[in-house]
Formats: sequence, structure tokens, C-alpha cells
Amino acid sequence: MGRTRELKELLGDIERAGLNTIAGRKAPRARVLLVAGRPGSGRSDLAEELVRRVAGRYPDGVLRARLTEPGGRPVPAGRVARRLLEALPAPATAPAAAVRSAPRDAAPAAEARATAAAGVAPGAEDDELTAALRQALAGRKVLLLLDDAADAEQVDELVPDSPDCLVVAVARGPLTGIPDVRPCVVGGLDTRSAVDLLTRRAGEVRVTVDPCSAQQLAEECHGEPATLLLAGGWLAERPKVAVADLVAQLRADPAAGPLERMLGLVHDGLPAAAARMLRLLSLAPAGVVDPHTASALAGCSPQTATETLDRFHRLALLRQVPAAGLLYEVPGCLHPLLAALAERLDRPAELRLARARTLERTVRLLHACRVAAGTGEEARVRQQALPRALRFPGPQDAAAWLAERRDVLLAAARTAAGDGELDTLARRLMSQLVRALVAHVGDDGAAADLYTVHQLMLDVARRRGLAREEAAALLNLADLDARTGRAAEALTGYRAALDAGRRAQDPYAVGRAMESIGGAHQELGDLDRAADWYGRALAERLARDQRAEAARLYGRIATAHARAGRHEEALRHRRAAVTEHRRGEDLPACARALGELARAQEHTGRFAESLRTFREAIAWARRAEDGRLEAGLHLALAGVLERLGDPSAARLHRRSAERMLEEEPSGGPG
Repeated sequence: MGRTRELKELLGDIERAGLNTIAGRKAPRARVLLVAGRPGSGRSDLAEELVRRVAGRYPDGVLRARLTEPGGRPVPAGRVARRLLEALPAPATAPAAAVRSAPRDAAPAAEARATAAAGVAPGAEDDELTAALRQALAGRKVLLLLDDAADAEQVDELVPDSPDCLVVAVARGPLTGIPDVRPCVVGGLDTRSAVDLLTRRAGEVRVTVDPCSAQQLAEECHGEPATLLLAGGWLAERPKVAVADLVAQLRADPAAGPLERMLGLVHDGLPAAAARMLRLLSLAPAGVVDPHTASALAGCSPQTATETLDRFHRLALLRQVPAAGLLYEVPGCLHPLLAALAERLDRPAELRLARARTLERTVRLLHACRVAAGTGEEARVRQQALPRALRFPGPQDAAAWLAERRDVLLAAARTAAGDGELDTLARRLMSQLVRALVAHVGDDGAAADLYTVHQLMLDVARRRGLAREEAAALLNLADLDARTGRAAEALTGYRAALDAGRRAQDPYAVGRAMESIGGAHQELGDLDRAADWYGRALAERLARDQRAEAARLYGRIATAHARAGRHEEALRHRRAAVTEHRRGEDLPACARALGELARAQEHTGRFAESLRTFREAIAWARRAEDGRLEAGLHLALAGVLERLGDPSAARLHRRSAERMLEEEPSGGPG
């Protein structure tokens, strides 16, 4: 409303030739249009309307990202780049992609992850992530909307190196440093448009009766859409109050800004409980609130919270999140004002209690979300044991809730970890978040989010001096690095975990770190150090009489020696692994260890020994009643017989393997 001139100017800027074109050079990067204005001026709505009008020109879709958190802290460029990579539509081999947004529409399910995001390691630095984003956008026609940018550097890192793309940035002021940026300054609405907006909100009668007061009210609001919306909502709730009365009340406090004055009038006109809930909404993670969150913040029933949030929405104190049910967000222009009101009118202990209630409620919801992912009778019993208000109808509903609240939950974890006063609740929250993500998404699909949460857990553990939890967090982070091919970073993490485990006197962490250090060295090709660290871990396991773990380590040492060409050492450790499994009477593990020993003997040319060992392995697999394992051993034995020139015996063993695989029921033991 009232932005025809600005829209025409922005549309004209898209068509206008840039400085590079005028100079006869090809544009090296995407063009950047800037919508500049104060929060509450309608700058984001103007940018969205521009995007809606020109989205059809960009067949590879529209990507959206907010570059500032509700509290005013800039979002790291790497985090924004990862969300944009996840939301990036598939290449335009299919029909033109629909408008996509990030981060809200970026589902955490593994199948929804873009291949561009999957190629970036979870612990990648910001520079690596932004470079991956620019590479993924090369050759595409994408429209990128960057809302609430903090500075020019933040935007510049995300601008694609493709002249066919377009970037629409929203910021408070000019983005000095970005070449050829096209600014469009958004101020207040003209008087006629401001009065029209008041008429839509407050009704036509009062404006028609007193048009002069309506114009004065528009002037007192400086034509700011956010202030006008609050004023219209305030008048709509008070049908007997004249527009002139509102003008008089606004003029009574000329020291404050128009938005602050109008918010104060709306706040003071609410009942005490509703006003308190309004102030506490500034504590909602990521500025997003639903009835459960509002109920926890204010300490009221969910029904009361639902009714109060609906009233706030009618008063333009909240915006409803599209296609998300009863999910609202606090407008960015109101968030700092609500936080200032809460700091002035509420005691610190009350704010801390509200945060604690919200975290506790989130922990319980995450627990219920994880329980909903289970199957079988035990999962059903655990589901029935939950309060009715926390139960999810089914696994799909729980997964959808987790996907929808993904960024809110991560914001809650970041806020809790940075608070410093509620570390116990923060640790419980992050633990439940990790379990819910693994249950619904899996380790690979949620790797980036898990990396973030484990880093937060590490920060809390170090702040509190919890060496055992520090070791666990370091092991988890290093595992994620190792899984994504960052062996050098994983080795550093495992060494730090070893030091923390020794400080905590945690034998599990120490043994686990030693073995993982050996695995990292093996991945890096340093087989001597790998065998040495495996040996240290083996000594730790043997000292604690952990036979199964020791047998597994014997196998890893044998693998390292075999890869280094030390086959005699490898055979010795293979035999030691078989001995440990026999002592532990683990039939399938013993059969597998014997099979590995037989393959090692075959590799060293000891075919007769290999035949005897394979037959012994088959006998153990038969005792374990593992048909698939027995069939695999028959096939391996057939290969040895063929190399020895006995094709008839080899065929017999292959037929036995085929018969076992045909008889094996689907889903049987592997």
C-alpha cells in the first residue's frame, strides 16, 4: 500500500544497465538491489512484493534468508550459506522450481537435503560454506532475498558469481563497499495511504467522521506502517474511542519515538497477565512462539495462551507464520522494544524462571518427539505413559514438527548454552535434541545440526569444568569430522578428547579416544602410528578384561599390519582375535574372525591352512545359526578351491551358498 513509486523504481533498476555493461565489460557477479529503511517501515514487505512480481523470471527458484537474529546479533555467513544450500532447488532439468525459502522451509530430513549441501562437511568454516554456495549458484538463474542485513560484508559474502542471478537485500542503511548496488530508500507512507491503512484496521466510520484527526494520527505515527497497524488495532478494540483521543495520548509523550509510544499504549491497555505475556515473548527462541511456548513463558494454560496469542495477532503485535497453524513470530521492529519493557518491568528472577519453564517444556516435547519415532510394544507403552498434551499422533507428525521447529530448536539450544545460568537445563535440552534428530533424521541427514549441538555442549562442559562431558562432546565432533573425510581435524579432536578423558579418569573415553586416534592415523596413511595407538587401546581393554573389545582391536591391528605389508604380524593378531572370541563364546564373531584369518592365510599363499580355517569358520557359523554368514564363507571357500584347481568342489560350495540364501527369510540375521 502506497509503495507504487518504490516498486516502479526497483523494477526499473532490474532492467537498467549496470556499470560494467556501460563500460563494455561482462558483469562478474549478480546485481544487488537494496531496500533501505528503518525497521517497521515496511521494507521487508516491499522486498517480498518485488520478489513476487519478478520470481517468474528466475526459473531456478527463490531463496530467502534472514541475516539478523531477533535480538540484533548478525547471523554468521556460514550458517546462512548452509541453509541456502539446503534450500537450493535441484538443477532445472525438471519443471521450474517453486519458490523456496530458507531457513524456515529447509526440512531436516535427509531426503530433503540438496546435494550441494551434502558435499560440505558439517564442521566447515564460513569461507568454505560461502564458496560452496557461490559455486552451487554458478550457471543458475536464482533470486536471492537477504532480509535484515547487518552490514555490507555480510551480504557481499553471499552474492553469487553469476550475472544471471539477482540479489534483493534489505538493510537499515546503505551497503557501502558493494559495487553497483541499487538503493531504494523506504520512508513513511504518504498521508493518503496512511489514512487508508488506518481505515482498513479501525473501520471507516470514525475516520470519515473526523478526517482531520485521522491525518494528524498518520502524522504522529510518521507514516510508519508498523505504528499505523498498532494504532488501527488499538482503535478496533475500542469502538467508542475517538481518533482524536488517541492523537492526544500519543502527543502526551513526545520524547519517545512513535512506535515506542504506540506500543506503550497497547501494552498499558492490556490486562496485567496479557501484558506480562507480551513482554515475555521477547524471550521466545528465534522470536517464534506457539501456544505451548507462550504457556511455558507466562505460566498459564495452553487454552489461555491460544486466546491471548490470537488477540496479539489481531493487534498486529504478532505475525502468523504461513502454513504453520498456530505459529507466530514477533516482528523484528517490536522485539527490542518488548525486551526493554521486560527488563524494566520484570525482575531478573522472573525472567530466569520464564526461560527455565520454556526450556523444560521444550525438553519434554523433544522427548515425546523421540518416543514417537519408536516402533513395537515397548514404544507404544512409553507413548501412552506421556501426558496427553505431549503425545504426537504418529511418527510422521513428530517428524513434521521437528522439521518445522528445526531452526527454533537450534536457536533455543544456542540461547540456553550462551545464557550461563541454566546450564543443567541446557545440557538436557541439547541431549534430547540430538536424540530426536538421530531418531527421525539419522546421523548422516542431521550431521550439520548435530555438529552445531555438540559444539554447544562442548562450550557448556568447558565452562562448567565437566571433563567427562567435554570428552564425550569432543569424541562426537571428531566422529563427525572423520565420517566426512576430515581426518586431520578428527585426529586433533580425538587427541583433545584423550586429554579430557584422562582428566576425568574415564576409562571408556580414554580407550575410545586411543582407538579413534589409531583409526585417524590409518585414514591418513600412517600405518605404524595406527598400529601403535591400536596397541595402546588394546592394553587398556585387556587391563579391564574387556575381551570383546580386545578381540576387535586385534582385528584392527591386523588390518594395519596387513596394509603395511607385515603379513606375519597380521596373521598373529588375527589368531589372537580368534582366541579372544572363543573365550567369550561369541559364535558369530568367532566365525567372522576365522573367515578373516582364512583370507589372510590365502593372501600369504598358505592355501591348505586357509581351507582348514574356512571349514572351521563354516562350522562356527552353523552353530551360530547365521545362514547369511555361512553362505558368505562357503563362497569364499569356493574361491580358494578354484585357485587350487578344484572346480568341482568349488561348484558344490557355491550351490550350498545359493541354497542357503534362497532359504534365508528376508530380514534375517546378517
